[in-house]
Amino acid sequence: MSSQQLRITLAGRELVTEAGTTAGAALDGGPGVIAARVNGVPRDLAHVLADGDEVEPIVNSSDEGHAILRHSTAHVLAQAVQDLQDRFPQARLGIGPPVENGFYYDFDVSRPFLPDDLKAIEARMREIVKQGQLFSRRVVTDAEARDELKSEPYKLELIGLKGSPAADAEESVEVGGPELTIYDNLDPKTGAVLWKDLCRGPHVPSTRAIPAFKLLRTGGAYWRGSEKNPQLQRIYGTAWETRAAQDDYLTMLAEAERRDHRRLGAELDLFSFPNEIGSGLPVFHPKGGIIRRVMEDYSRRRHEEAGYEFVNTPHLTKAELFETSGHLGFYKESMFPPMELEGAEYYAKPMNCPMHVLIYRSRGRSYRELPLRLFEFGTVYRFEKSGVVHGLTRARGFTQDDSHIFCTPEQLPGELASLLDFVVGLLRDFGLTDFEAELSTRPDKYVGTIAEWVAAEEALQHALDASGLPYTVAEGEGAFYAPKIDVHVKDAIGRRWQLSTLQVDFQEPGRFGIEYQAADGTRQRPYMIHRALFGSIERFFGILLEHYAGAFPPWLAPVQVTGIPISDAHVPYLQKVADMLREQGIRVTVDDSDDRMQKKIRTAQQQKVPYMLIAGDADVAAEAVSFRYRDGSQKNGVPVAEAVAEIVTAVRDRIQV
Repeated sequence: MSSQQLRITLAGRELVTEAGTTAGAALDGGPGVIAARVNGVPRDLAHVLADGDEVEPIVNSSDEGHAILRHSTAHVLAQAVQDLQDRFPQARLGIGPPVENGFYYDFDVSRPFLPDDLKAIEARMREIVKQGQLFSRRVVTDAEARDELKSEPYKLELIGLKGSPAADAEESVEVGGPELTIYDNLDPKTGAVLWKDLCRGPHVPSTRAIPAFKLLRTGGAYWRGSEKNPQLQRIYGTAWETRAAQDDYLTMLAEAERRDHRRLGAELDLFSFPNEIGSGLPVFHPKGGIIRRVMEDYSRRRHEEAGYEFVNTPHLTKAELFETSGHLGFYKESMFPPMELEGAEYYAKPMNCPMHVLIYRSRGRSYRELPLRLFEFGTVYRFEKSGVVHGLTRARGFTQDDSHIFCTPEQLPGELASLLDFVVGLLRDFGLTDFEAELSTRPDKYVGTIAEWVAAEEALQHALDASGLPYTVAEGEGAFYAPKIDVHVKDAIGRRWQLSTLQVDFQEPGRFGIEYQAADGTRQRPYMIHRALFGSIERFFGILLEHYAGAFPPWLAPVQVTGIPISDAHVPYLQKVADMLREQGIRVTVDDSDDRMQKKIRTAQQQKVPYMLIAGDADVAAEAVSFRYRDGSQKNGVPVAEAVAEIVTAVRDRIQV
């Protein structure tokens, strides 16, 4: 082979090509190709190949392609803001990473962004896209980067973080990797540099490769997520491979806004977040309390049937407990500050697991007692940053349906398999049907030995393979003490939610020195499985509220039946019907207000009551009711006994109405 030629592997085929060939030339511009994976690493299409490289295309409709497309659009957003100097003089750049379904960019500007600003920025972005500016990567030294970006104080700070574990995933988009790189946006005709940003890339080849984008909203965000730092102004946007794909997403967003659990919680009088209590700390109102009680009662019953034993632990503990468990060393930043009591430091617990270990350790244990399955609705407290607190789905105080299973090594595979079946079965009972799992493996910061981690990961993977659930592997995303399985569900509008978590933990049993007496009389260390099924009651409540858009199935609805009299004379009759329903455990009210009948029906529909029983003179005479459903359909002249039986059956069998 000539020294001017090289061999590359493309889609499993070996090709001979000229030296200096780029990834884009090797891929020959396939449909939707915006970048390449070279030896497994994402690269620009302009990346020059070396002999023996393996090259694969990255298309704009893939997850990886979406991230590249959106990151490139974030650069266009930042360029547009700095181009509009009359509106935003001396705008300074923060970071601009891709995120799920979109991107954002943070700016230090003299005032918050206004709706008219977004229109102007978006118009300027469209001009940049139309120009077809080229994304061009340059490797620079620290000194060169500092000189070129000397007017960007936040970028200078990021340069100082290069290679530092202090840089989080979003910042690493800017500074990750062994070398610093700057991306220039070049004029396609003259090659002049029109704008530049510190970034590791890769990017689309030109701005014309951004088919569809839209700016969505603005907000404040502290620099690097710390309230000690300046507050920047953030612009959120989305970008897609086609306008049709973007339209579908925007339609889903509008539906998601209609289903927002915070709005529905207020409209349906379910819960609130009083300022006097504090951010991320909800209170449940009577109707919300009913739903929560039904959820918990049903879960308790299912756990009892599955052989779990119920425990209860306090909200506070001495610091010593979390020093032993390792949480103070690995998790302290997410814990509420300690309080001094009687000369000792106490923490609000962020986890229930160390206390469950102490319950196990409270007396000697035999192999005959294992597996020991402990379960608790345990309230925990985590100091989430204010920027990420979001209603019930990201709270600072919440109640986990927390279980810890202690078992022998031989019992581990069976316990994991039955746990997955139990988790999926219980979630199905709440009306969720579309599942997939994620296996998270050993992170950079971990406790224990490699051998222990390998054994735990293999056990979890075996359980997933046996379950038949589709799953992916998230390398390095496990907790510091254990790998884990996260079960994800899709809701009614296609959004993906992470719910249940299973972890195999070889660390805490050793840290606390717990043992059991084996059949041969030796002392052995048990394996420990962590499992939260709902994740938390609050978060699961919020997810279900959005999944059902507030129209809970009858068994969960706070008010299952509303009696609606045509006139006041029919109230006593409906009260008797209501008494019959209450005897069957049905939650029923009779609307005896002064409102007209049609107003009462509208009120019940607005409150998303599953069943309305309407009665007038003919119904009283026939010992019947008019049976009206939540969707507006109606059956007239239904005998009372038949109406009661239909409602009781729907509630008992958890029928979706």
